[in-house]
Amino acid sequence: MVYKLSMYFPEIEENVPLPANATEALPELSATEEIDMRARTIKFLSDLTGTPIIPDAADQRTAEIVAREMLSDPAARHDFSAYPNETMAFLAGMVAQSNVKIVDELSDLKMYVVNKLIYEVEHAPDSKTRITALAKLGEVDGVDAFKKRTEMTVQIKPLAEVEKELLETLNVIETRFIEVRQQEITQYDE
Repeated sequence: MVYKLSMYFPEIEENVPLPANATEALPELSATEEIDMRARTIKFLSDLTGTPIIPDAADQRTAEIVAREMLSDPAARHDFSAYPNETMAFLAGMVAQSNVKIVDELSDLKMYVVNKLIYEVEHAPDSKTRITALAKLGEVDGVDAFKKRTEMTVQIKPLAEVEKELLETLNVIETRFIEVRQQEITQYDE
């Protein structure tokens, strides 16, 4: 069997610029994605070396400050490389806790809202709160107590029948006329 040397060399495109460094080669990450990536790397290195990552009180306070900054300005970019591994691990835990689903199905959340509104209707101390809760309850999809409905009926007809109806309408319009009388108006100067 004869092998060609060209089989072992990949096709290399010419004039394709290479990134200056690894950071330039990576895709742009959101803050949450970057924190998750850093946390997985920290965990992997911790497992490899057998060194536990234990954030102290200062690391926890720093992570809380960074989390508040992220919440107040989500578009702002953060330099997460400036923080120690312990701070990043704690921050990753905080972000992971805030990104969890509270309910599996939206129907569960809807049922919760409806139950809370019914509770307010039955236990509110004043009538204003009860009426507000009832109004919100009436707007819930499925209850629809205040929803205005518009029904539209669509009829599909053969083209010949539509043409016939249009011609009948045009004939009626042609037979209508307005009686016009021509008369000269003279203006009197006083």
